[in-house]
Amino acid sequence: MNRFDSIIDKVTRKIARRSSRRRFLARLGSTLAVASALPVLPVKRSHGAGPQAAEAGDPLSCDYWRHCAIDGYLCGCCGGSVNSCPPGSEISPVSWIGTCKNPVDGRDYVISYNDCCGKSGCGRCFCNTNEGDRPVYMPAKSNDINWCLGTSSNAYHCSTAVVIGTAAE
Repeated sequence: MNRFDSIIDKVTRKIARRSSRRRFLARLGSTLAVASALPVLPVKRSHGAGPQAAEAGDPLSCDYWRHCAIDGYLCGCCGGSVNSCPPGSEISPVSWIGTCKNPVDGRDYVISYNDCCGKSGCGRCFCNTNEGDRPVYMPAKSNDINWCLGTSSNAYHCSTAVVIGTAAE
């Protein structure tokens, strides 16, 4: 054996005498379980007023520029608005996001799609525009999840489309 091999052999044997394989496997398993769960945790978004974008079009239409990645009933048709939930429902603290181009100024904006919860489905103005939708294992960009997490009721009512910022170029 050369010198490098003998040093590695001594270090490896010393570690093997001082440690337990069961403990190592338990820690490795715990680390892998935690690491695999991180991507599926919900992402909290701020609900403050985003940048004011020039508006054009009908916010009650699926073709409205903010609705490029929405999946659900429009809150504007259910007694709320594009930015707020109808009375008697509460906004979910977690959301999915999309990036939509505003035809007025030609800029891309990050849109936070928040579900309004606590009442049964509105049943009016259903839109299912899936631009940029990703699989469920990428939850922050998936619109196929009931986002009524962290609310008093997980009953879905409608969805808002709040501008939270301009997209980086």
